[in-house]
Amino acid sequence: MTPLGAFLVPELWWDPAAGFAHLEALIDDAFELGVRAFQVRGGPAEAVRALTADLHRRAPEPLLIAMEASAGVGSLVPEMTPLPPLRALAALRESDAIRRAAGLTARQLRALGVNWVLAPVADLAHPGTLLDRGARALGEDPQRVAEDVVTWVDACQSHGVLACARHFPGQGRALEDPQRTAVTIDATAHTLWATDLVPFRGAIDAGVASVMVGAVDYPGLEGRGLVAAHATPLLDGLLRGDLAFEGLLVSDRADGAAMGGPEGAVAATVAAVHAGCDLVLACDDLGGAVEALEIALDDGSITPAMIEASAQRRRFWSAWAIPREMREPTLDDLLWARQVADLVVHPVRGAWPVLGPTVEIEPIAAGPAGLALGPFVETLRLGGHEVRVRTPTTPLAGEVPIVSLDPGCGAVVVFGPPELARAVPGARDVICAWSADRAMQEGVARRLL
Repeated sequence: MTPLGAFLVPELWWDPAAGFAHLEALIDDAFELGVRAFQVRGGPAEAVRALTADLHRRAPEPLLIAMEASAGVGSLVPEMTPLPPLRALAALRESDAIRRAAGLTARQLRALGVNWVLAPVADLAHPGTLLDRGARALGEDPQRVAEDVVTWVDACQSHGVLACARHFPGQGRALEDPQRTAVTIDATAHTLWATDLVPFRGAIDAGVASVMVGAVDYPGLEGRGLVAAHATPLLDGLLRGDLAFEGLLVSDRADGAAMGGPEGAVAATVAAVHAGCDLVLACDDLGGAVEALEIALDDGSITPAMIEASAQRRRFWSAWAIPREMREPTLDDLLWARQVADLVVHPVRGAWPVLGPTVEIEPIAAGPAGLALGPFVETLRLGGHEVRVRTPTTPLAGEVPIVSLDPGCGAVVVFGPPELARAVPGARDVICAWSADRAMQEGVARRLL
């Protein structure tokens, strides 16, 4: 029988001090338990290539190795190319921008030995929601988002990398992050079918290899108080049945707050497999998860038929994505990535400020994830400016990161979407940089030079 560890996707985090060496015991245990998929979280290109080559060499059968790179591989691997977030690309209203971004991402992942990308986000950015305050989602119009998702999936998979539409059946109405707290979306089945499900229906029709199922409760769809990843009616009934999806079903992180937190990750893993997931992200206790799955198999809540059906899907897609020689990104591809980053940043009020030889920057809001201005500052310095970063005069808060340029001159850069940038009070010149991703920090700095 297929090893039960094949359902698990452990995370391999780069450690600046230890590299990937601290993961040797985890990787040994993973292969011993039958793990056949990993997620790599950052690291220098040479180290990532060495890691993935070793994993592929040691695996007794084709392996899936994932990265979460919706804003380009350079958002995780310094030597690779960063890209604007999906919402900024979608704002250009040019399908070719989406296609080129997905193709460049896939080719650079292939060059690293990665064959599965946890993108694109197919959720709708409903006004006033958590996603609306960021730039990961493609937009709020169901049909336009569906078209962009299909374009991204098609371009990515044409280069031999599995795509993953996330987070089914759509987390765009969530006001909070389910990784931090339990979330319920009360929309009716009719409403969800006509809106949030549209991009997922498009992705499935386009042949997307995998769908990530979210950690949100949808009473209007299944009514049992379970998060989507644990709800058999959603996975077996809606996804496998009504939508005829035959690819890989992937549970969102088993250690997320909505799943029960780190202490509930093993139980969340079993619940996801029982509901119909083929793979489960981020359960650190591999041995405990396999033991719990064995108990579920013994008591009949997970059956041999379920295990074999999942194994067949994993074998098919792992074989489809076997590493092979692919076309490397061209110089034109790399120059386009810089140009499109420069293109999407823009003033939403006033004009581009003129900077002097010395630039003073004062952070005035950090956003929920904090504020690290390294790429922004370094790009200004490479352009010949002396840059001084002031200590904030007030505690940093806010929905998105904001910095003041030469405080007192009335110019700010907002690392968030245009709607939030326009709402910033007082400043004469307000520049929208969409997000604090590396591509956006470098792009707005180049435009300011």
